[in-house]
Amino acid sequence: MPRIAYLPQHHTEPEDLVAAIRQRRGGELLNLDRMLLHSPAFARGWNDLLGAVRGELELDADLRELAICVVARLNGADYEFMHHAPLFLAAGGAAEQLALLHDIPAAVENRLAFSTRERAVMALTYDMTRRVRVSEAHFAAIRALLPAQQVVELVGVVATYNMVSRFLVALDVGIEDRSGSEPAH
Repeated sequence: MPRIAYLPQHHTEPEDLVAAIRQRRGGELLNLDRMLLHSPAFARGWNDLLGAVRGELELDADLRELAICVVARLNGADYEFMHHAPLFLAAGGAAEQLALLHDIPAAVENRLAFSTRERAVMALTYDMTRRVRVSEAHFAAIRALLPAQQVVELVGVVATYNMVSRFLVALDVGIEDRSGSEPAH
């Protein structure tokens, strides 16, 4: 049960913002959007930022989605993981890799299931999420594997999705009910 009631699925104000969110989402408002729209200014900034993060970066989609899934697991953001695990798979990730994300430190060491780039992404993501400061070794590893622009983008993705997961968890945003009925709030 969310800590603040979601706005209704048919919410329409402000019209331009709701239309932009619906366009980015393929026509529907997710529970996250219905929570964010309590503050139109915040929802507008969020939509612009997340639109850029999800659709305008040079960082490979599989690495972006892996980092997002790692953040979700580390922060206990099931909503975030549920929405991004399919995107990771669609970008070329494997279901067995997702299953291993229940133990991120072990996944970082798993040379059989994860490539060198994937392990470096997970190590940086772990450091940023758990410790904030990235170790020199982990930063050097990612710099050796990705160009500077993609390193900056990866750090931005991890920072952004830490924000997302903390918002979701703090407000107890729940996974959408796909049965067609509105949650009773």
